[in-house]
Amino acid sequence: MTYTVAQIAKILDGSIDGDESIVIDGASKIDEAIEGTISFITNPKYLPAIYDTNASAVLVGKSLELSQAIPATLVRVEDVNISMQKLLSLFSSNQDVQYQISKQASVAQSSQLSQNVNVGDFTFVGERTNIGTGTYIYPQVFIGDDVTIGDNCKFYAGVRIEAGCIIGNNVIIHSNAVIGSDGFGFVPDANGAFQKVIQAGNVVIEDDVEIGSNTVIDRATLGSTIIRKGVKLDNLIQIAHNVEIKEHTVIAAQTGVAGSTVVGAHSQIGGQVGIVGHLKLADGIKVQAQSGIASEITEQNTKWYGSPAIRYFNYLKSFAIFKKLPELQQEIRELQKQINKLMNKK
Repeated sequence: MTYTVAQIAKILDGSIDGDESIVIDGASKIDEAIEGTISFITNPKYLPAIYDTNASAVLVGKSLELSQAIPATLVRVEDVNISMQKLLSLFSSNQDVQYQISKQASVAQSSQLSQNVNVGDFTFVGERTNIGTGTYIYPQVFIGDDVTIGDNCKFYAGVRIEAGCIIGNNVIIHSNAVIGSDGFGFVPDANGAFQKVIQAGNVVIEDDVEIGSNTVIDRATLGSTIIRKGVKLDNLIQIAHNVEIKEHTVIAAQTGVAGSTVVGAHSQIGGQVGIVGHLKLADGIKVQAQSGIASEITEQNTKWYGSPAIRYFNYLKSFAIFKKLPELQQEIRELQKQINKLMNKK
């Protein structure tokens, strides 16, 4: 599908510097663009590329100033990131999506599928499961018994959704993610052997959540492990039993959250962060990659770094000292020698 620059500007509520009649048939990176595409500038370090780009149009912020003229037409918008996502959605949308139930899929007769549901080859849908309108399930997906799935969801190949889990509307789950596996629950008996604790709860995923490939969300021991509305989880994340991730929090790859911890709303958790169990973390926190959270965070909108994590700027100051420890140690030794000499003279 193609759009003129004028149509794009209208969709994005933007203004135009240049030829509004140019036809755009796709989006491209600024340094790899070809004629007929629209690119974008969000990071100032890529601004020099705008003077050499082959893109026919470039999406930029309203306040961006150029040092020289460029051949491309500019579309100026309030928020380039949000506008670019709208554009990518336009160009990637497929108006001819076909919904069908594959003859090679296994769907229990007691399950209820709404209109316009796609079930791909070798997908399994268990007993008493309900799937909402417009949900697209790719091949080789497993959906257990008594699962509830909302409207307009998308589950890629290899997704596993275990029994009793509840998934809201507009949820995207990428390949090989597992929802509702048993939580890591064991207790030692009198002989010191670990006995399994039955994991009788489920996982609840609210609307507008996206979950990356190979991420695992464990079912609760009792009650629910809860992923609230708008949460975005990267690949290779472990969410343990009875964890609650509150609204619109984003978590990067290889992070692990231990059992019964509550992560506050609108938080940003970097990659490879470890969070111990039974904590309550305030809303709006930011945790630097590879940090370890070992105690509760009660103050909202704070930044943390290190393992165990401390306040972000305190960590930077401490690390600046840490890097100089060999020199500081040598200085202390020299001072100690001078002190010893003075003491001996006395």
